[in-house]
Amino acid sequence: MIETVVWDIGMVLVQWRPEAHFDSMIGEERRKALFAEADLHRMNIEIDRGLHSRDAAYAHAEKYPHWGDEIRRWHDDWIKMCSPDIPASAHLLRALKRRGVRVVSLTNFGWNTMEIAKAAYPVLNEFDQEFISGELKVIKPYPEIYELLENGTGTPPDRLLYTDDSAPNINAAKARGWRTHLFEGPNGWGERLVAEGLLTREDLPA
Repeated sequence: MIETVVWDIGMVLVQWRPEAHFDSMIGEERRKALFAEADLHRMNIEIDRGLHSRDAAYAHAEKYPHWGDEIRRWHDDWIKMCSPDIPASAHLLRALKRRGVRVVSLTNFGWNTMEIAKAAYPVLNEFDQEFISGELKVIKPYPEIYELLENGTGTPPDRLLYTDDSAPNINAAKARGWRTHLFEGPNGWGERLVAEGLLTREDLPA
């Protein structure tokens, strides 16, 4: 029996599309050159590990002064990259809560960017517990973060159901005995929740 439903956030409850934002700002060709040379996703890992997004972006900009203005926008425009939300996913989370199912987050996310996201998207304030990499100083798919959730929720692995859009993150959880669902959209996730007996079809988004 599932006791706790575990949610990733980026691309599950809110969109995370930095490439699209930079494309709109500087064009696809220049964005590809920027991301290839300055590797902004690697920089973002340090934010996920607990570095303030301003400190990370502004320090990284100093290493690539010819891209400095663009790199600093990673912090300055952060909420534009984390946009919009996914209302059907929020509907499912709230349906679980109405049925008394414990919902927790497990996400690679900066601690300060999470504050920004929570102000923009109220559903992110509705978890029963949170496991945020920037606060824990460990990221998925390292096993330590999964262990922290197991211990923090007191839930046996086989009573956890976890959704994430990242196959490596899902595989790491599966290796620990968690039940998992690779998120490809709220429709499939809703069907899985019904199949597990956690929701009924009447609970699904219209």
